[in-house]
Amino acid sequence: MNPATRTGPAPVDWDLATSTAKRLVRPGPVVSLAEAERIVADLRAATVVAEEHVRGLTGMGHGLPVREGDVVDRDGWIEAAAQGIATLTDGALPARSGRVGGVLAGSAGVQAGMVLAYLGSRVLGQYDPYGGADGRLMMVAPNIVAAQRALDVPAEDFQLWVALHESTHRLQFTAVPWLAEYFRGQVAGFIAGLEDEATGLLSRLPEVLKAARSRPDPTASTGPLAIVEMLQSPAQRAAFDRLIALSTLLEGHADHVMDAVGPAVVPSVATIRQRFTARRRGGGLLDRVLRSLLGVDAKMKQYAVGAKFTNHIVGAIGMERFNRVWESPDTLPLRAELGDPDAWLRRVA
Repeated sequence: MNPATRTGPAPVDWDLATSTAKRLVRPGPVVSLAEAERIVADLRAATVVAEEHVRGLTGMGHGLPVREGDVVDRDGWIEAAAQGIATLTDGALPARSGRVGGVLAGSAGVQAGMVLAYLGSRVLGQYDPYGGADGRLMMVAPNIVAAQRALDVPAEDFQLWVALHESTHRLQFTAVPWLAEYFRGQVAGFIAGLEDEATGLLSRLPEVLKAARSRPDPTASTGPLAIVEMLQSPAQRAAFDRLIALSTLLEGHADHVMDAVGPAVVPSVATIRQRFTARRRGGGLLDRVLRSLLGVDAKMKQYAVGAKFTNHIVGAIGMERFNRVWESPDTLPLRAELGDPDAWLRRVA
C-alpha cells in the first residue's frame, strides 16, 4: 500500500505513549541544584569539544558551524524520542479508522510507552536528525551521571567520551547532506511493505524453516530479530538489509571514532571502555530478557560489527579514502560486506 494513499488517525497514540513512559520511567540519581547546573554546563561544553576532535580525526564537516548539544532529563528524552519516531514514520505506518482503530492506537501507544520508559533510564545520548531544521543532539544528564557513578570513572572523561559518540552521529548527518532523507526513505519503504508482504507468509514457511536450520552469517541477527528476518519476503529482506547495513555503519563508525580520539583526550578511556563493555553485557535476568526482546542486544552487536568494518577499512586505506563511504547510497557497504570488508574495498575503494 502506498503511504500517500493512507488516511485516518495515526496508528500509534504518541501522546499516550509519552504520558505512559513518563509515569513508568524510574527517577534519576539525586543531585543538588548546584551540581545539576554544573553538570548541564559541562555536558554542553563537552559536545562542542567533542565535535572539534571528531572533525579533526575524520576530516568531515569543514565549514559547518559547531553548535552546543541540548542537555535533557529522562522526561525530555522521552518527549523527543516519541516525536522523532512519529516524524520518521509519518505516513508510512497504516492508518487506523473508527472506534476499533482508536482502541488499537491506544494499545500501541501504551506498548510504545513501556518501551520508551525502559530505554529512558538507559540512553546516554542521542542525535535526532529530524529534531528541528538542523537536527538535535541530546545528552541525557541523569543517565550519564548514573552510568558514570556505576562505572566509577572520572566524570569529565566519561562525559567527553559519550559526547564523542553522539557528535560523530551529528557530523555523519550534517556533513552528508543526502543521508537523512535516504534513511527516512528506507524506513518508509520498509514499513510500507509490511502489510502487503504479510499476506504471503504461509507460502514462505518452508523457506523460513530451512533458513532456521542454516548457520547464520556473521552479520545475521539473533533472537527476535532473527525470527522477523526469516518471516520476510525477499523484497522486505532487501529493504531490511539496507537499514541494518546503514545503522551498523553509523554505530560502528561512531565507536571507531570514540576509541581513536579517546586516548589523546580522555585519559581513562581504556578503563571506561573495559567497564562499559562489561556493563553492556551485564544486568539481571529480567534486564537481559528485556534487552533481547527490545532488540537492544542486537544493537550491541551492531557496534561490534560496524566498528570492526571501520577499523579494517581505515587501517587498510586511511580515513580520507574511507570517507568514500559517504559519497552516495551506492558507496554504502552492503550488509554482506560488513562481515567482509575486503569485498567493499574491491567494489568501491
